[in-house]
Amino acid sequence: MRLKMSVFPPVSLNISLVSLGCCDVGDTGLVLTSQETSFSHSHSPTEMRGAAVSLTAAASGFVVLLLTVPVVRGYNGWGVTYTSTKICALKGSTVEMNCTYRFPSRINSVSTKVEETFWFTKASNNIYADLRTDPDYSDRVEYRCKNNDCTLRITDLRESDSAEYKFRFITNQPGGSFTGSPGVTLSVTGLQVQLSSPGVRTYDRSAELMCRSNCRLPDHTSYIWYKNQKEILRRKLNSLNNFELRNHYSCAVQGHEDFPSSSLLVQGQVNWGVTYAPAQICAFRGSTVEMNCTYRFPSRINSVSTKVEETFWFTKLQDKEPVDLRTDSEYAGRLAYSRGKNNDCTLRITDLRASDSAEYKFRFKTNLPGGSFTGSPGVTLSVTDPQLQVRVRRSTVNPYSTWTELTCHSNCQPSHHLSYTWYKNENSVEGGEEKYFHLHTSGPGDKYHCAIGGDVPVRSPPVYAPEFPAVSVSPSGEIVEGSPVTLNCSSNASPAANYTWYKEDANPGLPSLQKSLSFGSIKSSDSGRYYCRAENELGWMSAPTVIVVKYAPKLVSVSASPSGEIMEGSSVNLTCSSDANPAANYTWYKGNQTLLQGPEGFYHFTSISSEDRGFYRCKAENQFGQINSSSLLVDVEYAPRLVSVSASPSGDIVEGSSVNLTCSSDANPAANYTWYKGGGDSPQASGQTFAITGIRAELGGNYYCEARNRRGRRNNTLHLNVVADFPEAWKSAVIGTITVVVLAIILLSAFLLIKEKITSKQSSEPVQRIVYSEKCLHSQSEEQDDPDYTNIHFLKNQTDPVCSNIGLAGPCRRDEEEDDDSVEYTVVKFNSSAPRARSQEIQEDPATLYSTIKTSF
Repeated sequence: MRLKMSVFPPVSLNISLVSLGCCDVGDTGLVLTSQETSFSHSHSPTEMRGAAVSLTAAASGFVVLLLTVPVVRGYNGWGVTYTSTKICALKGSTVEMNCTYRFPSRINSVSTKVEETFWFTKASNNIYADLRTDPDYSDRVEYRCKNNDCTLRITDLRESDSAEYKFRFITNQPGGSFTGSPGVTLSVTGLQVQLSSPGVRTYDRSAELMCRSNCRLPDHTSYIWYKNQKEILRRKLNSLNNFELRNHYSCAVQGHEDFPSSSLLVQGQVNWGVTYAPAQICAFRGSTVEMNCTYRFPSRINSVSTKVEETFWFTKLQDKEPVDLRTDSEYAGRLAYSRGKNNDCTLRITDLRASDSAEYKFRFKTNLPGGSFTGSPGVTLSVTDPQLQVRVRRSTVNPYSTWTELTCHSNCQPSHHLSYTWYKNENSVEGGEEKYFHLHTSGPGDKYHCAIGGDVPVRSPPVYAPEFPAVSVSPSGEIVEGSPVTLNCSSNASPAANYTWYKEDANPGLPSLQKSLSFGSIKSSDSGRYYCRAENELGWMSAPTVIVVKYAPKLVSVSASPSGEIMEGSSVNLTCSSDANPAANYTWYKGNQTLLQGPEGFYHFTSISSEDRGFYRCKAENQFGQINSSSLLVDVEYAPRLVSVSASPSGDIVEGSSVNLTCSSDANPAANYTWYKGGGDSPQASGQTFAITGIRAELGGNYYCEARNRRGRRNNTLHLNVVADFPEAWKSAVIGTITVVVLAIILLSAFLLIKEKITSKQSSEPVQRIVYSEKCLHSQSEEQDDPDYTNIHFLKNQTDPVCSNIGLAGPCRRDEEEDDDSVEYTVVKFNSSAPRARSQEIQEDPATLYSTIKTSF
């Protein structure tokens, strides 16, 4: 029994039918057929077929259910129940396919659990292409599965969705998977505008335009008619009576305006016509082709019945008249006509040749005057050698279920079914008889191709994953910063590979998805290892190359080790570093003084001293350029040294006056000063200067200054002598005494000079000279400002040197202690004015007398 049902709103059906199923049931050894059941026990996996199936359906949109209902039987608890076996739907609508499934609850004491459920249309090589992973159904497929019930919903239907849909579930049992087969056949079709001749009409009466579909639409469907893409009418009927010639007409179903029919151009004699199906045919050379047509004409014209007297096909004209193919010698023995009862006509051509490619037209002649008609345009036939090509498509919608689909594609698709064979590395693949073939993975070097059966099989070129890429650099040789550089990559692959460039330890992808990666002006940072990845739908392969960019030194810097404070006597290394390729040579400078040159950027102080303190810099250079570093101050720290102490005023300090004690030293960092008196531990003052005002006698004595920094300490001592202040009477007496002494010294010096001259004249002995040049040493400390000295030496025969030293300190004798506050200097010089004999050979030196008198009040 066949049941045809058209559905406009969703409808539910409860109809039983049989679906042949297939499954792998591990140890049950159960074999089922559609006619009877037989049991055989075996320990190897077997198949189960003829599972019982019942139907519960729900369809939405403009869907027609064509149901086949054989007897229902179930076996061993495995089965899939579909709601319908055939569904016809309009393009753009939505369809739902429902099923329920069942399975044994336990097998060999193991509970059965369903692990995976899905729908598919394609299966090969033991791979079932889940619709959810098929890019053709992306965002259009939805599963709703619960309690052993599963619904497939497909939206926005396309004509390419026409296929047989099957449901499959997989359990935890060994080999416990089941497919409901046959499944649900879905036919998706669009609307067509056709010209119809409703009954007997006169020659000048118009026919009707009909909006039709291969699926029977509900009777209450509303239609929309368009003329030249503009809406002209909405009505419940699918026909249009009033139309005009030389205009385009199309139709759509209300609610599905986005999916109108293709337009039909109405022209010529509308009651006369020839319709070809199909209008274009592609066939292989040596094969057979059939061209079909239907023709129409008015049944009566002017009360005369119309009869067809002649029909034929032609491709050529002779004297403007069509030439019947049956009379063409090129088709002799290869051509046949057939004519049906309902004005059908068929042309059959065998052993096709390339020269058969042409436009074939059908012509019929009637008994009416001028009642002949040719269907134009006709059928275009293209005869070609098979040119097979394997198209590759990879599913990546679901990362956990990926597959690759190979499709055997021809440059033309014959109208009849072809037999396909798939090969892997020249070996035929079992189960590869379909137009498509599925893979999970393709190993390196694996090559696949397809063939079409026949006496001489036609084979496609192979497809394979990319081979190891070849990478080159242009220009070759040395790469200098700033120059243009291009990396090129190529790989033998089919289909052609896509290329991606990667840099090691960088972002995963570079801007180039081409075979070449170009640098308009390459930088030093572009140096590194690059990978070219060649990839197609069957796999990928990558190859590396290394880019080394040469450039002048940059980012030069100077550093000291150890960093921070540098102590005198320590070991110090100065390091000069730069970014350069090739490595730079370095030159060291202290100020403007060149120190060292060489490839190593180090300058070493084994034991640094304070003299090494200063600013250091380096120059880095290679063949591409040079650069100077900034200066680095090497600051050498050391403990205080050369500590000196002084008093201002110097000498003895008069009681009641003021004095400033000053301490200085050589130190880095600068020293801090502390003053102590005598051997005491208690500091008297801090700072470089110690000021004492209103000094008293008890403040005299030794003062020492301690200079200290973080590197050490050192001190020095000053003796401060405090004397009492003299009265005015004492000062007058001292001044008078000093005057008498000075006069006495002057007279004594004059006497001695006169005596020397007299003696030199009378004696033949060398002249005695008075020389006073020896400094009078004193025992006081170095802090005294002006040592007092008067030294007179008699040379040669002088036996009584005269030494006169008037002052507080001196190695010469003194009769009394004198103060040292005031100093007076008196110098007396005697020059001889007596005439000298010209014959006198010994010239006399003038005698000089120095007298220093220092007095303190």
